[in-house]
Amino acid sequence: MPAVPAGYSSLGQGNKPSCFDRVKIGFTMGFTVGMVTGIVFGGFTAMRYGLRGRELISTVGKSVVSAGGTFGTFMAIGSAIRC
Repeated sequence: MPAVPAGYSSLGQGNKPSCFDRVKIGFTMGFTVGMVTGIVFGGFTAMRYGLRGRELISTVGKSVVSAGGTFGTFMAIGSAIRC
């Protein structure tokens, strides 16, 4: 993969993203990874308990939001520390 030219930025010529933008991106990436993790582990746990239908969707949904929020928060904090 070729290197990115110096001064290239999607925010304009030479502008770097602000600290708040980095924290938002960190939270978004963490929330996405947490959602996938919540779907996988929450789905296996709910199926292991024999849940079906509405109970399955409700349990997996709670797991997705919980895991996404937790991991997103930690990624946002990590991004804020690096600013």
